[in-house]
Amino acid sequence: MFTHICVSARNLQDSVQFYASVLAPLGVQNLGPFGETSHGFRAGESMLLVMLPRDGKEATHSNGGTLGFKAPTQEAVDAFHAAGLANGGTDEGAPGPRMDGRVYGAYLRDPVGNKICAYFGM
Repeated sequence: MFTHICVSARNLQDSVQFYASVLAPLGVQNLGPFGETSHGFRAGESMLLVMLPRDGKEATHSNGGTLGFKAPTQEAVDAFHAAGLANGGTDEGAPGPRMDGRVYGAYLRDPVGNKICAYFGM
């Protein structure tokens, strides 16, 4: 459905470190820098771009928005959450059952405040 999603960064290095650490347990490929102002990650045909705002204004998060990542196992969800907390993220929902136990997920905020999650079993 999506070709790519972009999230803004205040400090590109901090945000890239955060996303590289949380996405590695999910099997997402780190594509490296795309020029001086963005960095890419790929899973299948979908891409996530972490970038400095092109208009030069302050990076902000989407109020009410959440980026959801598919995890291959419950352990990957746990590793995603732990890596985020160790790399500048904040907890938005510890790993555990969701949707009446049908799935297993965890939520984080990235260094800018974007809300992200990883789910296994969807």
